[in-house]
Amino acid sequence: MATKNEINIIICGVGGQGVVVMSELLGNAAVKDGVAVKGSEVLGMAQRGGSVFSNIRLGGGAVSPLTPEGKCDVLIAVEPSEALRNIQYLAKDSVVVLNSRMVMPYTVYMGKSKYPRKEDILAKLKKVTDRIIVLDATKLGEEAGSIQAANMAMMGALFGTGLLPVSVETAKAVIQSRFPAKAAATNLKAFDLGYAAAQQALKGEPV
Repeated sequence: MATKNEINIIICGVGGQGVVVMSELLGNAAVKDGVAVKGSEVLGMAQRGGSVFSNIRLGGGAVSPLTPEGKCDVLIAVEPSEALRNIQYLAKDSVVVLNSRMVMPYTVYMGKSKYPRKEDILAKLKKVTDRIIVLDATKLGEEAGSIQAANMAMMGALFGTGLLPVSVETAKAVIQSRFPAKAAATNLKAFDLGYAAAQQALKGEPV
């Protein structure tokens, strides 16, 4: 577990990717471990595909639930282009965990907008921080038994950064209690795969 006084985490993605569930589980795990939690959520369009942003501040004495711009410690982007939408929160020492699978907005298919190339997304992020972990969370979810478990692979990667003041054991216990037995087993496997992928990336090994 990390020892930093305060950790600011932003989780972003699009509707249907389980961003809100991730923030709920993380908040519950923090409370269970006796860590102070503040947070807020910004939901985009109600339908699947709208932007979703969750802000979680663990520990410390901050009064506001919102992370100031340039003060994010870890940005979790379940959808890669959403990382750019929240790039203003990053600092030069921020860690970004990026799911490589893209979710194209319907406006792209209608020819009303363009989706940035993955290379361009990474290039813009690297202008701010070079601490970027890229993994295919959707593939890890599939390996665990369900595409829907991609968010738990991302949560595992978040814990795999080693920056959180919350124990992995507590996180797993919260996941176990949140889902029915079969779904819990799938989500826990996805969590472990994401955790391992982040650890590999931090060692400089290919994910």
